[in-house]
Amino acid sequence: FNFRGIEHLAEQRNYIQVIALVERVCGICSNVHTLSFCQAVESLAGITPPPRAKFIRVVIAELERLHSHLLWAGVAAEIIGFQTMFMHCFLLREKVMDVLEAISGNRVNYAMNSVGGVNRDIQNPQMLSSAVDEIEKEIKRSLIPIFTTDRSVRARCHKVGVMTSEEAYAYGTVGPTARASGLAQDIRRSAPYATYGELEFEVPVESSGDVSARLAVRALEMIESVHLIRKALEKMPEGEYKGAAFFEVPSGSATSRVEAPRGEVFYQVTSDGSDMPARVRVRTPSFANMPSVRLMLKNAALADAPLIQASIDPCYSCTDR
Repeated sequence: FNFRGIEHLAEQRNYIQVIALVERVCGICSNVHTLSFCQAVESLAGITPPPRAKFIRVVIAELERLHSHLLWAGVAAEIIGFQTMFMHCFLLREKVMDVLEAISGNRVNYAMNSVGGVNRDIQNPQMLSSAVDEIEKEIKRSLIPIFTTDRSVRARCHKVGVMTSEEAYAYGTVGPTARASGLAQDIRRSAPYATYGELEFEVPVESSGDVSARLAVRALEMIESVHLIRKALEKMPEGEYKGAAFFEVPSGSATSRVEAPRGEVFYQVTSDGSDMPARVRVRTPSFANMPSVRLMLKNAALADAPLIQASIDPCYSCTDR
């Protein structure tokens, strides 16, 4: 258990302080929490971020997706017993974290989002482009072929932890867990935010619903993240990127939905007109996906239970909060 009372603490801090607070909901996908919160506050306050800031938000979100998926791939390789692949995944993850550190100054909590924009600009797009090109090359050269064709991986993952599309829908699963069971749902496509509506990308979907499918979906999503970063850098206009220095939040309630690496993150922010939110409600994708594990474990070997549970990429920190 990792309960920290974050929703209650958010009611005792002003809006700027809450941004720093919600960034600590999860150590892996910290950026999506600040993005979700800032978008909800922007909706309440009637603030529209500048175009450059929206593109920067996409770049950081997709770098974070790469970081999260590579971390998960390494953990999956470790559970399978593939130590060499574990080290290779973490080497690639280090390269992504180096890029994030070059942009934000931080390897994990990037402090990029603010109400009405972002705190830092991307000053060296060429460096970022070169880095993601190298990462894409390595993913295509080793990670995808091994995770999709290696005999040992296939023996551990094929037809293991199966969840049908009907079961995935009935249990309300989200993100790669849902897409691996044939549900083509992605908030970036169905309810675009930032500049996702201006960028073309594929939503990888598999139909077998087993651990192999969940591996494949995440591997293919990494390639799409690289493409999205490249397109965002190409289309990113010059101009202002910083958020509002001063803002007021009138009484009311607003929601925000963001496609985190594990699936939909939902924020509801309620204001009473003061400088502190009256209520901040958070729903994380792990909370939605965890009940589905009971389906995947039916008739499974006990030795496969850790891998099946890990295949939804559960985060206990952001679920417990």
